[in-house]
Amino acid sequence: MYEGERQLRKSLPFALTKDRSFFESLGDWMGDVLYDELPEKGFECRDEQIFMAYQIEQALKEKNVLFAEAGVGTGKTIAYLLPAVSYARYTGKPALIACADETLIDQLVKEGGDIYKLQKTLGLEIDVRLAKSRDQYLCLKRFEEAEKVETDEWIDDIAFSIPDGVYAQGSMIAVQPYGDRSDYPTVSDEDWHKVNYNAIMQCSVCDLRNRCGQTLHRAHYRKSTDLIICSQDFLMEHLATKESREREGQLALLPEVSMMVLDEGHLLEYAAQKAMTYKVQATTIVPLLERLMVDGVRERTLYAMEKLQDDHELFFDQLRDDIVASEEERKRINKSATLLKYGKQLIADVDVLLEEFVFESEMYMIPEYELNMAEEYLEQYQASLRIFTAQGDAVDWLEETDGEETLVIMPRLITEVLEEKLFSKKLPIVFSSATLSVNKDFSYIAYSLGIHNYQSFSVPSPFDYEAVMRIYLHELSQNNKTARVQQLLRDGEKTLILFKSKQAMLNFKAELPLMERMYVAFEGDRELSAIVRDFQEGTVKTLCSYHLWEGLDLPEEALTRVIIYDLPFPPHDPLFDAKRTFAENPYEEVELPFMQLRLQQGMGRLIRTSNDHGDIHILLNEEEAKQQKTFENILAVTPEIK
Repeated sequence: MYEGERQLRKSLPFALTKDRSFFESLGDWMGDVLYDELPEKGFECRDEQIFMAYQIEQALKEKNVLFAEAGVGTGKTIAYLLPAVSYARYTGKPALIACADETLIDQLVKEGGDIYKLQKTLGLEIDVRLAKSRDQYLCLKRFEEAEKVETDEWIDDIAFSIPDGVYAQGSMIAVQPYGDRSDYPTVSDEDWHKVNYNAIMQCSVCDLRNRCGQTLHRAHYRKSTDLIICSQDFLMEHLATKESREREGQLALLPEVSMMVLDEGHLLEYAAQKAMTYKVQATTIVPLLERLMVDGVRERTLYAMEKLQDDHELFFDQLRDDIVASEEERKRINKSATLLKYGKQLIADVDVLLEEFVFESEMYMIPEYELNMAEEYLEQYQASLRIFTAQGDAVDWLEETDGEETLVIMPRLITEVLEEKLFSKKLPIVFSSATLSVNKDFSYIAYSLGIHNYQSFSVPSPFDYEAVMRIYLHELSQNNKTARVQQLLRDGEKTLILFKSKQAMLNFKAELPLMERMYVAFEGDRELSAIVRDFQEGTVKTLCSYHLWEGLDLPEEALTRVIIYDLPFPPHDPLFDAKRTFAENPYEEVELPFMQLRLQQGMGRLIRTSNDHGDIHILLNEEEAKQQKTFENILAVTPEIK
């Protein structure tokens, strides 16, 4: 259904009678589907899966938070889809499924996935729509800028994809949503970052916003009658911006929903932290202000703009000097007195400039859109610097994103925000993951998210791992890891190699001979779901990733080996250092649970169905080998030492 189509409330997949409540009827229908219909059609319905479906039904009834910990292979997706679709239709509001990250959204709706299978098997037409983060959409303004300087083929491919009606005058009703990242599988991440939405683009004042692909996608998914699928990052962005958008007369990023499923829910804390961050980019402010330096602008305003640009450069020069050198993506900042002085000067510069803009707006020399965009940006810029210079309990670091240096500032105490904006709403929320508890105790995750009342259960994986999986531990020096991987890859097995960070993957890529590199797909080379599709179809035999520790589902011969290149301990960066600082025992409370959780998730990529088989190879350098005792108890089978 696209814009202009009438929204009809879909009928329930079962009949309601006067003598039975919705929940009684739902329970009967789920029993029929899970015990009879699906097994008759060749599905393996397991006791654990059926138990989970009924636990979710209970959480819906009580409008409660449910921690649903179910081992790999339980069939979690079908267990939550049946009650979620039914409840959405009963309430007249869609159910929301929030995945671990953007790359997994397309995985959930791919051909052959669980939603696809349910529709085919039950003859159930599910209205499922994707809500992606803003950076997953083309920005027409940035595309126009890039078109002036880019000459390669990719820019023409995007140009041809823009519907004719976008630039033509007249109605947009016939124009279908366009400009989604997954529409451009051959465009690299680097090139995409030249034309996608960027935080500088203030959509509320953009003259093209009603013709923008992002706006059309938003209008499209808001009308879903059954399911909306988004990332946890996007859900958190929605919660963080909901009030301010409503104040400005804009719609919230997501509509009201009947319930939420947080797939890989153990990652919600990180998504929340990410959403509560402020960003200041090194180069953004210069071109932004240059656009305003048009003929007729008052001398005082020009001087105020130039002063801000100069002081901004001084601030970033000092910032680079104050960085603690490391290979981590997030660089720690030792804030010098000079840096704080420059930061406070910038806050004062912005005040002066915003005052000058008041006069300029009355003169109408600067185009209104450019002026509004600059004002909005500068207010955010100033708010960020106030937190940075306040020296409170915020966490900050410098990172390179989209090829640009960015100062990131993250206020702490997300528990309070989550409690207020999410968990106090009497909304049924299901956390679904193979790893939510520490020995079936859920208090750690509940405490870290500000959840006081919840239901929980834990069921193991139904697979006989001993029969289908072998785990090998390779003890070797760090320098020999790449050579060992080359040895393993010679047999042509379908292999996923997981790295603890982007840098670790790039180091491996640089060490790999050029001829061998041709047969390996690396995350970031192209759009990720396109790479995964090629891997699944056998076009490439080896896939290297630092993101796909969770959520990737490649059954049977599509994946027969997983290589864990390094133990996935958290990075030594300012974000995790802050977590370490606030922990009584950082190793026990932060380092170890993160590594164990991630390792479990990574190994869980291999065995997805009862027909799967394969090997897991964990490469351990001298330091990592000492940690063997800390993860032996989470391995599904006894490992062999290579």
